[in-house]
Amino acid sequence: MNEAQFDAFYTASFSRVVGQIYVMCGNLTEAQDCTQEAFIRAWDHRSQLTASGNPEAWVRTTAYRLAVSRWRKAKRAFRQPDRALETMTATEPSPDRVAVAEALKQLPKDQRRAIVLHHLCDLSVSEVATEVGSPTGTVKARLSRGRAKLAQLLNTDLEARHA
Repeated sequence: MNEAQFDAFYTASFSRVVGQIYVMCGNLTEAQDCTQEAFIRAWDHRSQLTASGNPEAWVRTTAYRLAVSRWRKAKRAFRQPDRALETMTATEPSPDRVAVAEALKQLPKDQRRAIVLHHLCDLSVSEVATEVGSPTGTVKARLSRGRAKLAQLLNTDLEARHA
């Protein structure tokens, strides 16, 4: 499609496509803008439009997709912001959290892993056993010993803070 053919195509179909897009999206200004943008894109794809045999359908589809894309973008602007995308401000850990973390560091590796999986990851004893590759009785023993040692370590820290 050369320049003269494209000009003739534009002149013959612009108003018709605007009317069709207007009926689809309900906003005349938006329909005009999207149709104009679609024709700008069509100019860059002139050779493909000639081969397709129906350039108006290509322009209409492109204009409609532009209108839908703009509508989605506008609708997104009115939504509440996504909390997952908000920047999180770093907060200092509480003294209790620091004490628990320090006490956990003092436990044997296997006991610490069992306690974390069971109490922080909310896994059942059998799920912990499966994950660590140990019998459930072993996991129960690690949890029992680990809790006892944690209680001892944390009570010592509390007594030292209150003294």
